[in-house]
Amino acid sequence: MASTVGYSGTPLAKKLGFKDGTQACLISAPAELSDWLAPLPAGVNFSAKVTAQTDLVHLFTPERRVLQAQLLRLRKQLRSDAVVWVSWPKKAAKLPTDITEDTIREVALPLGFVDVKVCAVSAVWSGLKLVIRKELR
Repeated sequence: MASTVGYSGTPLAKKLGFKDGTQACLISAPAELSDWLAPLPAGVNFSAKVTAQTDLVHLFTPERRVLQAQLLRLRKQLRSDAVVWVSWPKKAAKLPTDITEDTIREVALPLGFVDVKVCAVSAVWSGLKLVIRKELR
C-alpha cells in the first residue's frame, strides 16, 4: 500500500521540493512513484526528456555505471539552478545494487554537484539531493 506521507510526516512531493509549476523529468522511476507523490502541487509537469525548463530531475538506479553516465549527461544539460535527486535501493530492500550514499558522492562531486539532503523515498528507495556547487552556478 502506497503512502503519500514520508517517515517524517511530510508529504513526499514537498520533501523532494515539488512546488507549483515545477517542470520535472523522471528517469527509470518505479510505476508507483505517481502514487507516492500524490497530491502534487498545481501545475507540476513531467517530461521524459531534460529541457532548458527542467527544474528537477529524479533518477532511479541500482547501478553505478548508469549513475555515472546519467550524472555526466545531466551536468551538461541542466540549468545551474536545477536539482537532481538520485534514488538507489536501500540495503534493507535486499535488491542487487552497487550504489550507496557514498558512491553517489564519489561520482557526483567531481562533476560539480554537491549533496544537500537525504530522504526516504519509499520502503525500497532512498534519495540524495544534488545541486550544482555554488561557485559553479
